Amino acid sequence: MCGIIGAVAQRNVVPILIEGLSRLEYRGYDSAGVAVLNGGIKRVRAVGRVAGMQAKATEEGLHGLVGIGHTRWATHGGVTEYNAHPHISHGEIAVVHNGIIENHDEHRAHLQSLGYIFESQTDTEVIAHLIHHHYAQCGDLFAATQRAVAELVGAFAIGAMALKSPDIITCARVGCPLLIGLGEGENFIASDVSAVLSSTRRVIYLEEGDVAELGRDHVTIVDRSGTRVARPVHVSDVSLASMELGPYSHFMQKEIHEQPRALTDTIEPVISEGFNPLLFGTEAEAIFKDINGILILAAGTSYYAGLTAKYWIEAIAKLPVSVEIASEYRYR
Repeated sequence: MCGIIGAVAQRNVVPILIEGLSRLEYRGYDSAGVAVLNGGIKRVRAVGRVAGMQAKATEEGLHGLVGIGHTRWATHGGVTEYNAHPHISHGEIAVVHNGIIENHDEHRAHLQSLGYIFESQTDTEVIAHLIHHHYAQCGDLFAATQRAVAELVGAFAIGAMALKSPDIITCARVGCPLLIGLGEGENFIASDVSAVLSSTRRVIYLEEGDVAELGRDHVTIVDRSGTRVARPVHVSDVSLASMELGPYSHFMQKEIHEQPRALTDTIEPVISEGFNPLLFGTEAEAIFKDINGILILAAGTSYYAGLTAKYWIEAIAKLPVSVEIASEYRYR
């Protein structure tokens, strides 16, 4: 449920970060924070709504041309300000992170043996210290991020910046969505396109294992093998209006009321043109004939929707269906 936003620009990025986090409020969260480079790493965090964090940022006059922001849904550690992102290592590296690091205990013990002191209960702080450790050895944030990512196990998306590399941010995607927004003399990272729509509609969706470096005028992407790659640029047709809360009290209420239209938009093209297995890929028709069971992985309310779908699919397609909670599936 966490959200990520980051920006490298020639203007103050604090309003960009805060607006981006506001666009991500539909995801659900319990705390929020931003950090910018400005003679040091300046950070503001707060438990509760983005508006509360925004008030603190305004009060402190937060300003910078490079920054990262985050909305957190607590996993490791309670809902406290010191567990909120961004996390900072030695005043030199700041990190935001979605997902879960499976081997964080192992890294925590190793980093503590190297003298690193942990101030939070999160798995995210491990990433900050690990990148700092590699950065101290190589002096290159991009290389340090790649080395850290290679040592992490889990599903995660991260954004990082360094005090001594004030013109770039780095990011990586393993198992969690992350995109790059392309502007004019400015570039962005985000976990959802809604966070960057007010600045750009041109986006690159990172692929599994990608690590990237963003400057104001460049984007460099390498795949999990370290080979430089070019990913396609997409122009988003998502409207800002569709992201607004509108007359609803909260985003869950809005999503409930949008369900009839969402279902219609999904099903109508299939019904109007007749079912075509090619909708699911060129090999789908042959694969469908060999299916002897269906697995639905879902979380939260989607899990309950999956339980309903189980009855429909079994009744109509005559195939056995199992439904599993996504976050627990890999352990079963």
